[in-house]
Amino acid sequence: MAQPASIENSTLSTTSATPNSALRRKWFIRGMDCAGCAAKVEKALNKVEGIYQTKIAFATERLFVAVESEQQIKTIEQTVKGLGFRLEATSKIQEEPLWKAHSTFVLIASVTLCTTIASLLAPDWKATALHVATAIGTLPFIRKALTQARNGTLFSIELLMVIASLGAMALGENTEAILVLLLFSAGEMLEGFAGRKARAGIQSLMKLTPDTATRIESGVRVPNVPADFLQPGDLIEVRPGDRMPVDATLQFTPGSFDESALTGESIPVSRQKGEKIMAGSLVVEQPVRLTVVSEPGENAIDRIIQLIENADERRAPITRLIDTFSSWYTPLVMAIAILVAVAPPLLFGASWDVWVYKALALLLIACPCALVISIPAAVTSALASASRFGALIKGGAALEQLRTVKQLAFDKTGTLTVGRPVVTAITSLYMEEKELLTLAASLEQGSSHPLAKAIIDAARKHNLDIPDADKVTILNGQGLTGLVNGKTVKILAPRHVQPERLAQNNVQQTIADRESEGNTVVVVTDDSKVLGLIAMADTLRDDAVETITQLKAMGISCVMLTGDNRRAAAAIAAKLGIDYKAELLPEDKVKAIEKMQEAAQKQGPEHAVAMVGDGINDAPALKAAELGIAMGRGSDVALETADAALTHERLPELATMIQLSRDTATIIRQNIALALGINTLFLFTTLFGLTGLMAAVLSDSGGALLVTINALRLMHLRKTQ
Repeated sequence: MAQPASIENSTLSTTSATPNSALRRKWFIRGMDCAGCAAKVEKALNKVEGIYQTKIAFATERLFVAVESEQQIKTIEQTVKGLGFRLEATSKIQEEPLWKAHSTFVLIASVTLCTTIASLLAPDWKATALHVATAIGTLPFIRKALTQARNGTLFSIELLMVIASLGAMALGENTEAILVLLLFSAGEMLEGFAGRKARAGIQSLMKLTPDTATRIESGVRVPNVPADFLQPGDLIEVRPGDRMPVDATLQFTPGSFDESALTGESIPVSRQKGEKIMAGSLVVEQPVRLTVVSEPGENAIDRIIQLIENADERRAPITRLIDTFSSWYTPLVMAIAILVAVAPPLLFGASWDVWVYKALALLLIACPCALVISIPAAVTSALASASRFGALIKGGAALEQLRTVKQLAFDKTGTLTVGRPVVTAITSLYMEEKELLTLAASLEQGSSHPLAKAIIDAARKHNLDIPDADKVTILNGQGLTGLVNGKTVKILAPRHVQPERLAQNNVQQTIADRESEGNTVVVVTDDSKVLGLIAMADTLRDDAVETITQLKAMGISCVMLTGDNRRAAAAIAAKLGIDYKAELLPEDKVKAIEKMQEAAQKQGPEHAVAMVGDGINDAPALKAAELGIAMGRGSDVALETADAALTHERLPELATMIQLSRDTATIIRQNIALALGINTLFLFTTLFGLTGLMAAVLSDSGGALLVTINALRLMHLRKTQ
C-alpha cells in the first residue's frame, strides 16, 4: 500500500508540461480513510485524457488538477464519484449530527426511556417491554459481532455484550440486561468523541494559510490568485497583518515576521534578503515581496499536517484488556457449558433436565456482566474525577497510557512560561528609569508587536503618563524612530547601533549579560548617544518549579523542547533544573520525541514518553508521543491532536493526572479479580449442585454491584492525595 508521504510529495503529469492555458481546479476529497484510497483515485485520474497534471495531498484531502477543458472537469467528478468518494469545493467538513454519530447510544437510551415510561403506565407489561427493549438494544452489537466474525474476530467484546444481555434476559433479569447495554454504549460514545473532533484540528491548521495571494506579474499586482496554484519562482507580495500563503524567500528589503505558529516563539524575528520564510508566518510592520519556493500542497503547514497524519499511523492502538481476555475466556466458558449440558446425559445416562439447568446457570454465571462493567465504570469515574480538577482525558486508552509515563517533554513558550514577553530590566544612563520607559512607550504606542506591548504594559504598570510621539517612522528591519516632546528618540536592535556608541558606559557588556540570561534587549538612543537599555523575556509560570519537583519525585524525568534560541532556553532550563533542546522546528521536535521513545523502549513497555505543549508547532510532537497533553488555552490544533488537556492550565495537575491513572489501573485490577473470583466460586458450587439459578443471578448482579462501588472510589481519591 502506498504511504502518505509518497502521495503527499508526488506530482504526476499524464501528458506533458502544463501549458499556461490549462484550467486549474482544486477539490476536497471526502471519504478517504487511508493512503491506499488516495492512490486509487490518483491511478484512475491518470488514465483520463486531457489531464496535464494530477496531485493528491492525502493529509489535507486536497486534489489539484490542471486540465485541457471543462469536459475533463466533469469526467474527474464522475470518476471520483464512481470510486465511492465525493468532491467538495470547500474545506469545511459537514459534521454528522450527534444522534447519527452516536446512533447506538441514542437507540438504547431511547428504548430504555420508552420502556421506563411504559412500565410506569402499564406495570403488567413491564416484563414484555423490557424484553422488547433488550432485543432492540442488542441488534447493533449483533451486527458488529457478525461483521467482526466475518473479518476473523470470532469472540469480540460485542459478542460478550450480546451473551451478557440475552443471558440475563433469559433468566428474568430484564432490567440488568438493558442497563448493561446502556452503560457500555455510553462508554463507547465517550471514548469515540475525540475522533469526531480530529478533522476540526486540521481545519484550524489550514486556516493559517490564506486561500489567495497577490502575485506580481511584469511589475503589476494581480490580486486574488489561488494560493494552491502558486508555483516555485512566482513573485508575490504580502502586506502587514497577513500570513504567508506558501514558503518563499525574501526579496529586496528586510522584513519582520511573527513565526510563532511554527516555532512557538512569541517574539517576531527580522529576516534579511534571501532568507526563507515559512507558510503561516505573519508579516509585521511593512509589505514584503517574496519568491515562492514550495510546490502546491507542500508548504510548511502542509508538512505539519502530514507529520500529524504519519504519527497517527505509526501509533499502535491500545488493545483493551477485556478484548484480550474475551478472546479465550468466552469460547472456553461456552465450551464448558455445552460439555456440562450434554456429557453427563450421554456418557452416564444422567437427567437431561438437571444438567441443562446446571449448564444454563453456569452460562449465566459466565456471562461477564461484572467483567464488562468493571473497566468502563472505573474509566468513567476516573474521567469524571479528572474533570473536577481541570484535566480533560480523551478516553480510556489515554487514561491507561498515562500511568506508564516515565519521561515528559515540555514545550517552553506558553507551557512552562506565560507565553508573552515582559520587561525584566531597565538600564538608564542619563535619566531616571521611569523617564526612559516613558520615552520608549511613547514611540511604541499603537504597535501590535509583542515587545512593544511589553514596554507599554510596563509603563502602565508604573502609572506613567505616556505622551504622544510625532513623526514615528519604522526603520525597515531595525526598529523605529520619532519625536517625543520635540526630541529625536530611536528604539533599535543592538546590532543596528553604531559600535562606538555601544563601547561607551560598558553598554556592550550589559547587553551581553542580559542576553545570556535569556532576554531580548532593545537600545534607546537619541541623535548622539545611547540613553539606555530595556530587557524583555518570557517568564516562568509560577507553578512550573513545583510541577517539575513533583514529577521528579514520582520518578518521571523532564526535558524541554523549544523553537526558541539557545540562550533563552538555557536560562529557563537552568531555573527548572532540566535538560533542553533548542531552536527546533516542528519536525525536529518529532525527531527528538522519536529518539526518546527509542531509548525508552529498551527499558520496557512501562516507560512511555509524553509531550506537553500548547502551540500549532507542537501538534506533530503531541501526536508522535505515546501521549500528548495540551494546555487548555493553547491552539485548537494542539487541543484536538492531544490525548489530554489541562483545561485550567495548572501545571501541578500533571502529577495528579498521572497518579489518577495509576490509581485507576489498581482499581481495574481489583475489579477484574472480583468479577473473576465471584464467577469462579459459583462455577464450582453450581457444578457440585450446591447452588442453582438463583445463586447464579445473585452472583452476576452482586458482582456488577461490587465492581461499580469499587470504581466509584476513584471519585474521592483526589481528596486524599
